[in-house]
Amino acid sequence: MPVGFGKSGVKSKGRPLSEMARLKHSIIEVKAETNCLAHALIITIAPITNDPNYNSYRRGRGILPALQHLLETTGIDLQPGGDINELQRFQDHFTEYKIFVYGDLDCEEVIFDGLDKSEKRINLLYDDVSRHFHVIANATGAMVKRYVCKCCNKGCRSDVTHK
Repeated sequence: MPVGFGKSGVKSKGRPLSEMARLKHSIIEVKAETNCLAHALIITIAPITNDPNYNSYRRGRGILPALQHLLETTGIDLQPGGDINELQRFQDHFTEYKIFVYGDLDCEEVIFDGLDKSEKRINLLYDDVSRHFHVIANATGAMVKRYVCKCCNKGCRSDVTHK
């Protein structure tokens, strides 16, 4: 006899975050071995600025010129890896965006909050095990919550803003 009720949803119990990034459609897997933070930022900013190369950036093609331009203009060296200091420097460079980094697919763990009052948000997912960044294309879809509050970034049942 089959077990269950026939639902074919993606279950996250026991799966690593890197595998969940591949399975979920609302998370864009960054396919870069190095400079994954800069890759994730370029992939996230491309649809906001209506960049025609967005789909090729998502697939990991044609992103190297944009990556080199970003690293040269900011002067950030990501060879040792991206951490809070580099995130803060990117936040200082991209003043029109608010950068959020989540540590898990649960809304409770926010690693970095840009604290900028911008309406344009960059949502990233950080995998602590592989030390890799991924792009969250849709926060409510990635977090499997009905709504994500815009102020406190926690999951809630209705589309309200908490204090």
